Amino acid sequence: MKLPELPFTAVHWDALPASEHPGETGSATWRTLNNGDVRMRVVEYTPGYLADHWCDRGHVLYVLEGELKTELKDGRVFTFGPGQGYTVSDFGDAAHRSSTETGARLFIVD
Repeated sequence: MKLPELPFTAVHWDALPASEHPGETGSATWRTLNNGDVRMRVVEYTPGYLADHWCDRGHVLYVLEGELKTELKDGRVFTFGPGQGYTVSDFGDAAHRSSTETGARLFIVD
């Protein structure tokens, strides 16, 4: 990832407009800042959330609160708590989808 040229930008993540994204179950709320091709988000999943798709986009993901389960299309499952996360490349070996029983708050750069 190469960040495009941009000025220093102070961000109050909780003040950014929220957009709702329904899952197969539950929903996600995104607060997004875009800079060129780089998207930065604080994402909150409701308890019982299950993504409605397999994702092939690369991410750097950090769990702020709650517990996140990430299932890979090959059947592997990983569980992450606060202070943990993962990196995955665009269209790499790891198409993935997220779920949470308890809810989760994440910071994601992609």
